[in-house]
Amino acid sequence: MMQWALALCALVAFSECIRVPMIKHKTARQKLQEKGLWEEYRKKFPYQPMVKFQQQQDGVQSMTNDADLSYYGVISLGTPPQSFSVVFDTGSSNLWVPSVYCNSAACNNHRQFNPDISSTYQGTQQSLRIRYGTGSMTGILGYDTLEVGGITVSNQIFGLSESEAQFMEHMEPDGILGLAFPSIASAGATPVFDNMMRQGLVSQDLFSVYLSGDSESGSVVLFGEIDSQFYTGSFTWVPLTSETYWQIELDSITINGNVACADGCQAIVDTGTSLIVGPSSDISNMNAWVGATTDQYGDALVSCENIENMPEVTFNINGHAFTLPASAYVFQRNSGCTAGFGNGGTQQLWILGDVFIRQFYTIFDRHNNMVAFASVA
Repeated sequence: MMQWALALCALVAFSECIRVPMIKHKTARQKLQEKGLWEEYRKKFPYQPMVKFQQQQDGVQSMTNDADLSYYGVISLGTPPQSFSVVFDTGSSNLWVPSVYCNSAACNNHRQFNPDISSTYQGTQQSLRIRYGTGSMTGILGYDTLEVGGITVSNQIFGLSESEAQFMEHMEPDGILGLAFPSIASAGATPVFDNMMRQGLVSQDLFSVYLSGDSESGSVVLFGEIDSQFYTGSFTWVPLTSETYWQIELDSITINGNVACADGCQAIVDTGTSLIVGPSSDISNMNAWVGATTDQYGDALVSCENIENMPEVTFNINGHAFTLPASAYVFQRNSGCTAGFGNGGTQQLWILGDVFIRQFYTIFDRHNNMVAFASVA
């Protein structure tokens, strides 16, 4: 499968292989720490990573406030184009950006879409609501021309925010571009990648993601393309267990002979979550096994001087081992070092977020309903 995918993309027009560079910006945590506001912020907006994956009700998409997200790309909407930075989020399905209809503080310090200056905009009376752990985004739906990676998606439905959760004021991106399945899209809106497939804009019904490590540039999302420069070895293909999120079966997680997810568990591969998140009991054990101490906010504190002595963490998936060294799962900040494992509470679900994806170039295959991982080059 991998060989024909690479060959096919080389034969088609360049415009059908869509590459969107992503920049690694400062996180909300970093920006707030610089202003001396982080302690106040984290008390007011506690991290609730599993809110995003709770059962959808009344077609409302849930999201969470993640202060450590750092990868964003640029899109444009309208004619002439209006540019926005967005999170390319495989854990949600809607596209939305701030609009001139919004007076929230979060809108006032981000770029805002103005439908009145776009000759191709078509409005609707349909409302959109996306629920966050600490508030919500509300707005209306409209249609307009979307430009992504140099290609044009016609009549893309998207949300124009009228209010935004307070914590979004401190986030770098303007909005979110969801890359999960239509079944979880709020208001039944057609996701961007589904329109790319319908309009014949991608040579293959898949996209892939490479996240760079420490460098600010180099990260990319590739629509319809797999690029051999980003990985070594071969891919491990894993079937989805649900066509809602990009959900797979985890066999187990091992650390120095200790086992989490011992009987197998479900995991969502999510570019829109910064950490690896799991049930509280397993995460507590994992943090103890790597020598981390959890503080009152749930951060797993480790000694920056001890990173090279910390154990590897191995995720066993579909009979293959995917191993993270401590240098991959530890965040090194000016304020200290923390392990990248987040407490997901009582929900028996794991999230393989950016901590995992940085180590493994990932394919999201809609044609075969699979994901694939290969070690990054």
